[in-house]
Amino acid sequence: MTMRIFQDRKQAGQLLAEEVARHGYTNPIVLGLPRGGVPVAAEVARALNAPLDVILVRKIGAPMQPELAVGAVVDGSEPEIVRNEDLIRELGLTEEEFLEEARRQLQIIEARRKLWVAGRPRIPVKGRTAIVVDDGIATGATVRAALHALKRLAPARTVVATPVAPVQAVDALRDEADEVICLEVPEFFGAIGFFYLNFSQVGDAEVSTILESMPAEDVPKRPL
Repeated sequence: MTMRIFQDRKQAGQLLAEEVARHGYTNPIVLGLPRGGVPVAAEVARALNAPLDVILVRKIGAPMQPELAVGAVVDGSEPEIVRNEDLIRELGLTEEEFLEEARRQLQIIEARRKLWVAGRPRIPVKGRTAIVVDDGIATGATVRAALHALKRLAPARTVVATPVAPVQAVDALRDEADEVICLEVPEFFGAIGFFYLNFSQVGDAEVSTILESMPAEDVPKRPL
């Protein structure tokens, strides 16, 4: 079976948006996973006429293999950490090694939060359909962390939407989210970049520009 190759994140987002729109979700909010997921999420948000926000999540990479996720961490008043226990055991990581990398990723998240969303009000998630978007999913660790963090915010429904992911990741995420939308589920995955003609890195300036172009909803002030 021939797999579709996307031109770039913009085109992938537009195609994904068409599929997401068919579901007719009620009161949606689109949440992009920085950085690569933000351009894709922006296209989905535009198509749905929905607000766009980000979930600040970072993978916890293995020593000497930073692209290999042994877990993930999400920013918040109580940071959410997801662990890949099988991989941690296989690599022989100690608890201190894991936590040291988790702390380092939290510091990066904090710096990027100030850079990307400083002064931008958080969009309420409670009671809404929260659509989590990434440009592709490999192990699913970062998305699982995002979903765990979202549950604290009491959305009415959680949806994961992505252009491409391996079948194992899609199956695993169906246990975490109410629904998973994936355009391409290849039998042989390799890497996300294999499914894009242009998979250039998304920079901080691009993330900031996208968020600034799509203002957050007005959030009513809470009574003092």
